[in-house]
Amino acid sequence: MSISMYSASVPMMKTLLGALSAVLDKGAAFAEAKKFDSTVLVNDRLAPDMLPLSKQVQIATDMAKGGAARLAGVEIPVFADDETTIDQLKARIAKTLAFLDGLTPAQIDGSEEKEITLKMRAGDVTFKGQRYLTGFVIPNLVFHCATAYDILRHNGVEIGKRDFLGAY
Repeated sequence: MSISMYSASVPMMKTLLGALSAVLDKGAAFAEAKKFDSTVLVNDRLAPDMLPLSKQVQIATDMAKGGAARLAGVEIPVFADDETTIDQLKARIAKTLAFLDGLTPAQIDGSEEKEITLKMRAGDVTFKGQRYLTGFVIPNLVFHCATAYDILRHNGVEIGKRDFLGAY
């Protein structure tokens, strides 16, 4: 039996983003317990040439909402990318989850062969829907969620693999 495009996308996106929100909660609690401003975490990065936690969350939500919207053929919600606090990042995740909740299987299923063209720095890239989902959206979403998790863990937030995986 094959898996539908909706089943391969939206539930996984919601699980990862829900887990990301939960590890942000743990980051905020950690900062409060250690008596430091949680924006230190929001602005931290793993290496000088990597993006900070705030941008990791922004890109993760962009991957989820953009990926699902393109597959569904609906307008992609636009967010300002101006979050500077954990609460603001969590609100962004909540808006993304609300958008995903509004999509139905009928909107996404059958998009395996749909042509999706992205404007990239190096030029336009065109995918078929299934390859777009499995070769671009999912790997990018997982990468940015994992990197956000890693930034928090690197700073001492007590999280583990189970926190990353979320509720499954």
